[in-house]
Amino acid sequence: MIIGQYKSKLTDKNRLAVPKKIRDEFGTEMIVARWYEKCLVLVSKVYWESFVKRIRGRSGLVIEPVRDIERFIYGSAYDVVLDNQGRFILPEILMSYSNIYSEVVFVGLGDRSEIWDIAEWEKFEKDIEDKANKAIEVIAKSEVIGKDKSG
Repeated sequence: MIIGQYKSKLTDKNRLAVPKKIRDEFGTEMIVARWYEKCLVLVSKVYWESFVKRIRGRSGLVIEPVRDIERFIYGSAYDVVLDNQGRFILPEILMSYSNIYSEVVFVGLGDRSEIWDIAEWEKFEKDIEDKANKAIEVIAKSEVIGKDKSG
C-alpha cells in the first residue's frame, strides 16, 4: 500500500524519477494517465484493469458517462517501463495537462499514486484541509443526531 508524499523533479529531458517506495510496491511497469483536478495518476500495470473497472462502476452498460470516463482516462494513458534509475519519460501531453515542468509530489493513495505539480498540490492540499475540517463537523453532527433518534 502506498501512503505519504514523496518529492521528485522532472529533468530537462522530461524524465521523472519514481520514488523507491512506489517502485517497490508497483514494480518497474506502470501506467500513467490524466487524472482529476489537473494531476496525473500512476498505477501498477498489474493492477490497471481492476483499477479502471472500479472507477467505471459495476454497470456493464457503456452509457455516456462511462464513455466519457474511458475517453478521459484511457485516451491519456501511457505504459511506462522504468529505466535502471527508476525513471520514465513523461509524455508532453501529460505535462501540459498537469502543468508539471519542474518539481512534483507523488501522493500515495493506497493502490495508486497521484502526481502533482508541487505548487498546485500545496494550494489543493490547503483547500482539502479546509474541506476536511468542515466534513468532520458534518459527519460528527449527523452521528450525534442519529444516536439521539435511535436512543
